[in-house]
Amino acid sequence: MAAPNTQYANASQIKVGAEQFDTYLPLLSGKRVALVVNQSALVANNEPKPSVQGDGDDKSTGAPSATKQHLLDALLARNIHVVSIMSPEHGFRGDKDAGEKIDSNIDIQTGLPIHSLYGKTKKPSVAMLENVDTVIFDIQDVGVRFYTYLSTLHYVIEAAFEQGVDVIVLDRPNPNIAYVDGPVLTPPFKSFIGMHPIPVLHGMTLGELAKMIVGEGWLDTNKRATLTVVPVANYTRTTPYSLPIAPSPNLPNDNAIRLYPTLCFFEGTSVSIGRGTDLPFQLIGHPVAKLGNSRIKVSANHGASNPKHKGTTLFAQTLVAGSYASELSSAQDTQAQKLMLEPRIIGDSTVPNVSTNTRTKARKPKEKTAEKPVAKNAISSSISGLDIQTLLDTFNAVTLADETFFTRPNFFDKLAGSSSLRDAIVAGKNADEIYESWQADIVKFKAQRTPYLLYSELTQHTSK
Repeated sequence: MAAPNTQYANASQIKVGAEQFDTYLPLLSGKRVALVVNQSALVANNEPKPSVQGDGDDKSTGAPSATKQHLLDALLARNIHVVSIMSPEHGFRGDKDAGEKIDSNIDIQTGLPIHSLYGKTKKPSVAMLENVDTVIFDIQDVGVRFYTYLSTLHYVIEAAFEQGVDVIVLDRPNPNIAYVDGPVLTPPFKSFIGMHPIPVLHGMTLGELAKMIVGEGWLDTNKRATLTVVPVANYTRTTPYSLPIAPSPNLPNDNAIRLYPTLCFFEGTSVSIGRGTDLPFQLIGHPVAKLGNSRIKVSANHGASNPKHKGTTLFAQTLVAGSYASELSSAQDTQAQKLMLEPRIIGDSTVPNVSTNTRTKARKPKEKTAEKPVAKNAISSSISGLDIQTLLDTFNAVTLADETFFTRPNFFDKLAGSSSLRDAIVAGKNADEIYESWQADIVKFKAQRTPYLLYSELTQHTSK
């Protein structure tokens, strides 16, 4: 790891861990390597010509792009002995639905075996790690506890250590690194969508979390091998970062990634977040409760074969991270806007403020008396980080429409990491009361994570 300097990081100078070949290629000399990767494992294509591996067979995955190539191609071109691929949720090519069971198979382009780490087998088996000396993990995360790539990382480290196999984590930026927020997971609610006692938004990269998982003794094994984390060069906690490729089918752009921490909670409710539409994780909608003026049909598509409310038309409101896209034009909707709360924004959307994590205090909503029918459309006008007000407003709108909100309460609680958030919503607590309920745990978590942080707000790692 090179010494940091104090130059302010520029997003265009970012060099992800996978691109720092001089740092980790020496660790792979003479090693049999397994890759835990998906479509997000892209690197700058500085060596376009493929080479042959070992037995003389061309194992390139195809003609490299002019600017980017897959890490697998890059390593094969450098004569690294890759023996297998392991793929997380959504598969090696990142084209599978959320929750879709994935079978192990062979990569047609290279002939390498692909072992699925989603479905029946979430933790690498002994057989998968036979004839493997080193596992490389390189997957783009979005900085939210229930995004399952973190759980895959945990199981990969645990299984590798049990077999004496070294692990190299090639780090990538966290697009939601500005935020540390939400309830901390409690043990009774541990599952594959939440394995660690950390907040919903943890403000860490997977490289940092890998160090924390090992350092805090969260592995179910006492055996140890070597964990190496290659940090992102020229990256700080205030460096803006736009993902070059969608990390999963239903997070197609930066807007969806910013909205995901809040909108994913609706997966445990009757509210659609746009699966089965052209705007996954960019809208909220309901077939009965009028959450917005848009009328959007839900159908099976590439990212959702059986979406919620399939075949129905939603009353939907499209969203923009930091603000709603205004669609309220009628006189009635103008009245509805008067019921909305002031925007709740943390820091700046381009270069976020991570030092204070301050929130704009929301005004109390006006009394809803004769305007109750209009209030069904009154959804909070801003989403940033984890926006509890959006959950409260939508809960009220769906309840006023005499519809059930918590259709999957157990799943909602797993997302939250406890039942306290759902209990608070049902009890009618306001957003400030709910935020306050986990602040002491956030303070403890920030202190606990400090030894594992690789990036500060003003300093950066430089590549060799």
